[in-house]
Amino acid sequence: MPHDTPLIATIVAGLGLAFVFGAIANRFRIPPLVGYLIAGVLVGPNTPGFVADAGLANELAEIGVILLMFGVGLHFSLKDLLSVRAIAVPGAIVQIGFATALGAALAWMLGWSMGAGLVFGLALSVASTVVLLRALQERRLIETERGRIAVGWLIVEDLAMVLALVLLPALAGVLGGQQQGETHSSLLSLPASYGIWSVVGITLAKVAAFVVVMLVVGRRVIPWILHYVAHTGSRELFRLAVLAIALGVAFGAAKLFGVSLALGAFFAGMIMTESALSHRAAEESLPLRDAFSVLFFVSVGMLFDPFSLISNGWPILATLAIIVIGKSLAAFAIVVAFRYPIATALMISASLAQIGEFSFILAELGVGLKLLHEQGRDLILAGAILSIVLNPLMFLAVDWMKPWLERRAGKTASLDEAKPIGPATEPGQLASVAAPVKEDGPPPRTALTGHSILVGYGRVGSLVGTSLKKAALPFLVIEDADKTLAKLRHDGIETVSGNAANSEVFAASNPEGAKRLILAIPNAFEAGQIVLRARAANPKINVIARAHSDAEVEHLKGLGADTVIMGEREIARGIVEEVMEGKTEAAEEPKAPIT
Repeated sequence: MPHDTPLIATIVAGLGLAFVFGAIANRFRIPPLVGYLIAGVLVGPNTPGFVADAGLANELAEIGVILLMFGVGLHFSLKDLLSVRAIAVPGAIVQIGFATALGAALAWMLGWSMGAGLVFGLALSVASTVVLLRALQERRLIETERGRIAVGWLIVEDLAMVLALVLLPALAGVLGGQQQGETHSSLLSLPASYGIWSVVGITLAKVAAFVVVMLVVGRRVIPWILHYVAHTGSRELFRLAVLAIALGVAFGAAKLFGVSLALGAFFAGMIMTESALSHRAAEESLPLRDAFSVLFFVSVGMLFDPFSLISNGWPILATLAIIVIGKSLAAFAIVVAFRYPIATALMISASLAQIGEFSFILAELGVGLKLLHEQGRDLILAGAILSIVLNPLMFLAVDWMKPWLERRAGKTASLDEAKPIGPATEPGQLASVAAPVKEDGPPPRTALTGHSILVGYGRVGSLVGTSLKKAALPFLVIEDADKTLAKLRHDGIETVSGNAANSEVFAASNPEGAKRLILAIPNAFEAGQIVLRARAANPKINVIARAHSDAEVEHLKGLGADTVIMGEREIARGIVEEVMEGKTEAAEEPKAPIT
């Protein structure tokens, strides 16, 4: 076996150091991704010691992006995507234009050419897929209205960047760079002799063809494959089928249609939603999604030269200001102009206040075409890393600014002045800035007393809720998934929209007057936070929770849960009872008389 194994060395060094520094960051209550970035800097070529293979790290990171977008697609139907097109399409286009103009202005101040300014501005205009989705997942916002808008916005940005990657080689000569014929052709490149409008038309036709193939062929083939494999009874084959579909569709989309790998994976996941096995597919791909997304952050850190912070001080600050302030203000103004609530505008502006993988691709292409200076690439990398590190702070700033802005909006306009322009967050509500919809403010407090609070309405929660309803016991459900909430309301079950770990959301369920709290969510850490809130509000409330291990049982009981039910124990108890009942029946069976 050869001892020179750069792939193994890159994975071991990347994941090992990411774990160490991620754990340290978590210990100091800093987002773990900051530790992942530091790990990348340490194994990169700009610091002494071991240097990992940057090319391999980038390819591994691309797999992470594919799997992450595939997972998002599993929770994002075509109907969801079309429902936010009215805000996502114009919003993303206007924001890209504004950020590109700011970037071009900074490039002009630095004495760069028009082509360099265009590439630089475009690279600053597109948000990172991984960072945005991580932020939404941590806050359980993917399946909410705000989450759908942010993801839809991201998809439009990705489509725009695919178009830019096609057009830049064709326009390189006009913009002052190297002619396409002098560079290595890429899968996304088209001959410059086609003309600008021909290139644009062909690109749009390829994207449209891919969408048609996925909707017509993929919608039938992908669910059929999943159901066929599921019936074999092999979990290993099912997991392999999920990964093969995700990676295969993404790679085929890039090779055959010129669509980005991330977009191809997203559509594969979205089509797989048609299958009843989509939840299982999401669970099976989760471990690999997490591992490879960590390698993405490590690969970003490897590209960064920490000494550039000294040599390019003010240009880096200006670049960061465009990303964090300029893009955020543009996104905020656009969402507000479409009469969405202030909280929605703030969340989307915070989500987009960073740049990532497409920015790196554009920077590398610009340098290769002699359009962008290497200083521009360094500024983009520095802006990406700093904006990724600052992004969690942006969400904290949003939480701090939200009440002040909503109070200010309430003083400047009344409900009568609110006009029903633009889509509403909930049917029948006015989605205006002056009168924010209730979904984004503190939810109304329930009038129920002596009731049960059921947190989570998934597979376990729905069974509990059905039993409570049959027994005519008063209860309400705290849930944050829009589809589930809509079904509950249709069934006449009272709901509180949001995450129960949030103090305002939990207070709306009237824990002081509740008889019991039922935690049907699988996350023991989050459940523990809710137990503490419940005990503080009502020391006499009966708390029932679920767990997956003995450690989780001890954790929840230590925080004040009265009863903690572990799934494996209940399964074993049911099996034992069935066996013993069968044994008793066999013993009581009368024996045949001897003749």
